[in-house]
Amino acid sequence: MPKSIYVGNIPFSATEEDLRNLFGQYGEVMSVKFINDRETGRFRGFGFVEMDDAAAKEAIDALNGKEISGRALRINEAQERQPRPRRDY
Repeated sequence: MPKSIYVGNIPFSATEEDLRNLFGQYGEVMSVKFINDRETGRFRGFGFVEMDDAAAKEAIDALNGKEISGRALRINEAQERQPRPRRDY
């Protein structure tokens, strides 16, 4: 079963292919998704990588804190998003 990995503090110059290659050293990467701002469409500096469970654990241990283009990546197992309260205007 695939595991979702949160990847934060990604350099703005990085591409999804860069992350696929970086994580691919530890196993098969099923998907890479960068998160963009809803209003501006600009990359927000974080994303998610999906890998199988064993490869994900190895990649998290090996890559958390690794510096890429002067930025230390923050990597951990992704958590389910908490439901946001609905705002009525």
